[in-house]
Amino acid sequence: MSGLNPRITVEPGKMGGKPCIRGLRFTVYDLASYLASGMTEAEILEAFPYLEKEDFQAVYQFFASIPERISVLETSR
Repeated sequence: MSGLNPRITVEPGKMGGKPCIRGLRFTVYDLASYLASGMTEAEILEAFPYLEKEDFQAVYQFFASIPERISVLETSR
């Protein structure tokens, strides 16, 4: 996926090729799930000290760009 924030990595052999945060075995979907469950950024950072505050912005950007990526896929058919 081109245009991804450099904090978001996609490796075919890691986590089934799902987008991960900085090559960690922690997917953007994991972080989004914690946020959706009601955890705050501070609570997540405390629970997962290997995450960094900047990772949240990268994940927000990732999900904000989904409609754009879907549009590109639809027009390339």
